[in-house]
Amino acid sequence: MTLSTNPQAVVRTAGPTSTRGASPTRRLVTVAQRLARADDGAATAEYAIVIMAAVGFAGLLVTIMRSDEVRGVLSDLVRSALTVG
Repeated sequence: MTLSTNPQAVVRTAGPTSTRGASPTRRLVTVAQRLARADDGAATAEYAIVIMAAVGFAGLLVTIMRSDEVRGVLSDLVRSALTVG
């Protein structure tokens, strides 16, 4: 494996901390990089919220399904679906 010694081949990932005196294009690139880094953990937070909502909904369903009234309704529904005639 060979490494390039061409200085133009180096890619900078972090922009300057101050954009004063920089070209308008460079300032735009710097602002875009900052905005891109601003929401790094957004997807993870959204997944966490969805998982917590799903767990809460599952807990609610378990509570409802354990009640005697719901068991009776479901048993009657299954019996009527399985009876012929």
